[in-house]
Amino acid sequence: MASASALSDPQFDLEVLSSRPAPPCAKPVEVDALDTRQPARMRFVARCPAGKGWRQDFLVRARISAQVAVTAAPVGANQPLAEADLALERRDITQAPDAIGDLALAVGQSPRRSLRAGEILRSGQLAAPLVVKRGDQVLMVARHEGIEVSMAGEALDAGARGAVVRVRNAASGQVVRMRVAGAGTVEPVDLPVSRR
Repeated sequence: MASASALSDPQFDLEVLSSRPAPPCAKPVEVDALDTRQPARMRFVARCPAGKGWRQDFLVRARISAQVAVTAAPVGANQPLAEADLALERRDITQAPDAIGDLALAVGQSPRRSLRAGEILRSGQLAAPLVVKRGDQVLMVARHEGIEVSMAGEALDAGARGAVVRVRNAASGQVVRMRVAGAGTVEPVDLPVSRR
């Protein structure tokens, strides 16, 4: 979880919940995870390989905290986030597995709903801002080996950078699928993504 979310300085506090202590074992106890999907309620099994041995199940509760992005002030829905809107704070993220640990991953994104000051930013709350809206006049640009061809079109779908949208060619009326390259610009889906 910590590495997948690019969390900064994660800390884990574990509490073993058991009704009885494990009996002694003459050899090192073997421990295997049974279910670790929910940090607040993980299941492990401990086995003693010595003699007749024994097996005992344990519940383990984890509390996870890390430096994560939070809103520094209230932010409206669909308003692109600026660096001034964000702060890094240590928070309990046990119930927020998609918390964002790097401010750069949130800057420029837009929250799907209004956020209060101090709210943890989660990747599921954010979307890339729409740079092409349905009905916008767009420039259809194709670049290949130093040759560039462009023509006017009309976006039939809205999309963020990198999204595939339908575009009507203004000259021919033909509808084609294009990738959003930037504000008011689309490019053919079958060409490599433009870095310009």
